[in-house]
Amino acid sequence: MSAISREDVAHLAQLAHIEMSDAELDKMTGELGVIVESIASVSEAASADVPATTHPIALSNVFREDVVGETLTAEEALMNAPDSVDTRFRVPAILDGE
Repeated sequence: MSAISREDVAHLAQLAHIEMSDAELDKMTGELGVIVESIASVSEAASADVPATTHPIALSNVFREDVVGETLTAEEALMNAPDSVDTRFRVPAILDGE
C-alpha cells in the first residue's frame, strides 16, 4: 500500500488551489506513491555508520601562497601601449560625452 492516498492528493490539490479530475487524482496518487517509495528505499540504504558524502573525490586546497614577485613599473607597463597619458592607458571613448 502506498503512503500517499487519493484523499491526500485531493487535499494537497485543494490547498494549492489546483482543480484535478478523478483521472488526474488517480494518476498523481500513483506517481507520488512511486516517489515516496523511492525515497524510502534510499533512506533504508543510508545508515548511521555510513558517513555523509559531500564530494566523491577528496579535495585539497589548490591555492598557492600569496608571495610578491617581480612587478612592472608604470613606465614598463606602458612601454608598448599605443597611447598613454601620465601613468595611465589612454583608450578611445565609447560613451557619448555624458
